[in-house]
Amino acid sequence: MNAGLLFMTFVFVGALVIGIPIAFVLGLVPLLYLIFFRGIPLVAIASRLYGGIDNYTLLALPFFILAGNLMNHTGITKDLVNLARLLVGRVRGALAQVNIVVSIIFAGLTGAAVADTAAIGSILVPAMVEEGYSPEYSAAVTATSSIIGPIIPPSIIMVIYSSVTGESVGALFMGGFIPGLLVAASLMVLAYYYAVKNNHPKRTERIERKEAMQIIKRSLVALLVPIIIIGGILSGMFTPTEAAAIACFYAFLVGIFYYRALTAKNMIDSLIGAGIVSATILFIISTSQVFSMVLTLERIPEHIAQVMTTVVPNKYIFLLIVNILLFFMGMIMETGASVILLAPILLPVAISFGIHPLHFALVMLVNLNVGLATPPVGVCLFTVSPIAKVSLEKIIPKAMPFVMAEMVAVFLITYIPDLILLLPRLTGFIN
Repeated sequence: MNAGLLFMTFVFVGALVIGIPIAFVLGLVPLLYLIFFRGIPLVAIASRLYGGIDNYTLLALPFFILAGNLMNHTGITKDLVNLARLLVGRVRGALAQVNIVVSIIFAGLTGAAVADTAAIGSILVPAMVEEGYSPEYSAAVTATSSIIGPIIPPSIIMVIYSSVTGESVGALFMGGFIPGLLVAASLMVLAYYYAVKNNHPKRTERIERKEAMQIIKRSLVALLVPIIIIGGILSGMFTPTEAAAIACFYAFLVGIFYYRALTAKNMIDSLIGAGIVSATILFIISTSQVFSMVLTLERIPEHIAQVMTTVVPNKYIFLLIVNILLFFMGMIMETGASVILLAPILLPVAISFGIHPLHFALVMLVNLNVGLATPPVGVCLFTVSPIAKVSLEKIIPKAMPFVMAEMVAVFLITYIPDLILLLPRLTGFIN
């Protein structure tokens, strides 16, 4: 390892240890390296920073975030909870199952796990506690099921992956459906096991047909969002970026004219929130492009590929190693930053082993999303903790069995590629 790489490694690790935010670390480390070891002028670095976010696809980010924020202010979550109660409300441990099913439906609205945790948790955690579930268990189910949000489209993290690797957003969206449902199924099976073991309650009363039809009618307003997005992309009517803008406009119209819940303050809060989150993500992407330039100059991806193909005997062992690495990275680093750092390095190696790039993309994204519910950086756990009014230390033991169930789903999609590739093939995104 040369002096430049040693310097980068020391500064990178040291900066993270003392608590400097990852966005600044990704910019600081390559900046110092390029100045001291390469003599590259600052104007070239500035150009790379700008070029990293000068990408049409990235316009989808603020629109999807804003659409989710607007939807959260309409009270639409209550309608989706009622729909989930209608579908699975009479199963043993019904509210835990409802929690998971709502996450599946809500995934088509926000594309962000933290938003799902906050919106669903604020309604279902108190309801579960009132029915006799422990606050820790209620919080664990909410946090771990929320990771379904970024897997089933639309997905903000898929847009980021596309901007980094050039993979089709539409193909990523279609590839996410079955993995997302597998994650949900793994959680529902475990929740049912706990329901039987601990004799959790279930609903005995029937919902009258008239009430059921009313619930379905109100829920259809929300369910039209993913239909508009996916239907428009598949039909070729608009691009994923245009779909995000249309979803945003639809959320605005629904909030104003159907729910009549969007106030001027709500809209301003939604715009400010979307601006802050979007700026944070775009800043990370921008600085990561400079970091990526340094990796390319030092030929790091080539060296890793050479070592991997020499030492690792086949793609199955490679995928196992990658899954372990991704699980660890998901525990200690924000998902978007992990994608931006690791995708350009690992994707060429995966392709050299004959792994389909879309298959590898979804394995990577699903695995890293599990990290949203794992300590020490599991943001969904931090989000649900104050909602449930229980400490993080008490939630974690209840959450880990659900995390392990999700990893079963990860290994299924890892070693059965058709679980990912089937829908993109049927819809013409890949051959």
